[in-house]
Amino acid sequence: MKKSLLFSSLVFLLISHVSFSQGQTFQELMDLGVTQSRLGNHAMAQSYFSQAIAIKPDDAVAYYDRGVTKANLKDNRGAINDFDKAIELNPKYAEAYSGRGQSKARQDDHKGALQDYNRSIDLNPVDANAYFIRGISKAKLENYKGALSDFNKTLDLTPDNAQGLSSRGTIKQKLEDYKGSLEDFNRAIEISPKRASSYSGRAYSKMKMNDYKGAIADYSKSLELVPEDAESLYYRGFSKCQLEDFQGALADFDQALTQDPESASAYYGRGFAKSRLGNTKSAIEDYNKAIAIGSTENTKIVYTGAITKVILDELRNNVQERLKMSEITAQRSEVYYNRGLAKAKSGDTKAAIEDYNKAIALNPTYSEAYFTRGMVKSQMGDQRGAIQDCNNAITLNPKYSEAYYVRGIIRHSLGDTDGCNDLSKAGELGFTAAYAAIRDYCN
Repeated sequence: MKKSLLFSSLVFLLISHVSFSQGQTFQELMDLGVTQSRLGNHAMAQSYFSQAIAIKPDDAVAYYDRGVTKANLKDNRGAINDFDKAIELNPKYAEAYSGRGQSKARQDDHKGALQDYNRSIDLNPVDANAYFIRGISKAKLENYKGALSDFNKTLDLTPDNAQGLSSRGTIKQKLEDYKGSLEDFNRAIEISPKRASSYSGRAYSKMKMNDYKGAIADYSKSLELVPEDAESLYYRGFSKCQLEDFQGALADFDQALTQDPESASAYYGRGFAKSRLGNTKSAIEDYNKAIAIGSTENTKIVYTGAITKVILDELRNNVQERLKMSEITAQRSEVYYNRGLAKAKSGDTKAAIEDYNKAIALNPTYSEAYFTRGMVKSQMGDQRGAIQDCNNAITLNPKYSEAYYVRGIIRHSLGDTDGCNDLSKAGELGFTAAYAAIRDYCN
């Protein structure tokens, strides 16, 4: 009985809806479509626009509005078809070009999108949004200067556009103008203090300017607004590593992996933090997982500086272990390098060499990998091989003071008087421990 009553009620509502729609004029149907679209009822809005088109099939606005609802329903191909029709009916319909461009951009056809945005701007050169969306496509195509120009125009037309300010701030980061980027994010936050992306954007600029405390504060604010943001968790952990808060970093990397279990960057970070906390075995497991995932998208972690586990007492005493997480580019070579460091620390020198070999094969210009492989070769008694790796490191980085120092010590241990020249060069480049070695061995 209840089921029958429910069915009857649904039928009544359906009949009422159909009869209600069938009695409307073209303009009434258009108004109903716009209302439903504003309420977020895009499927119902599309139905109204379709009924309006059936009454008046030569109205460009009806096709444009239906195209917008299709785009909102992620039917980009259908949206493009409607925008095509709107442009066919009205070749000077600037908004239709913009709409079609956005649908193309959602299909990653940014070159096609740019053509539409260009036409839209030609027809309406004071449309701030057209410049903004064109800037986004230029950024996707890595035309950062072009994107900056478009975002500048957007902000000339709408100075208090928080989204435009944030986007320009991000582009300035791409162009390494971190001070200018900070100014944009500061202004965006002043205008719209609840935008999490503005805090995380400002945090990234602070991080690149070595203001890690400020970065942590901004990432924390971003996470208050969007607690599940794995990227902000990762970068906050990254910043904590710079301040040697490895326990706090570990907690952030753990939480990032809870939100995104396939984040190679978070595995990198957690492996690094574990290594610094003395948990080498678990660190290697995390590096293994990062390698299995196979890509870090935007970030990676490397060690800069020297590794000290070598056979020669001079190296143990004078080459300091300066392990630092660095964000550079997305190549898997770094995770092999990091894993090699952990394996070397655990005493598995043969496996460490294999990882350094892989790192160098992936990135032949990786001077740190050559240098560190040389350290392990020296530990294994292959001093000639160690010298050759130091040679490679110096060729790639002529200011690599530690490489000169190590090569000088090894050469001296082999009776090569040129070792003193290397020690002198290391001192000139700022590695002051070399002067003590010169006093001991070269006078």
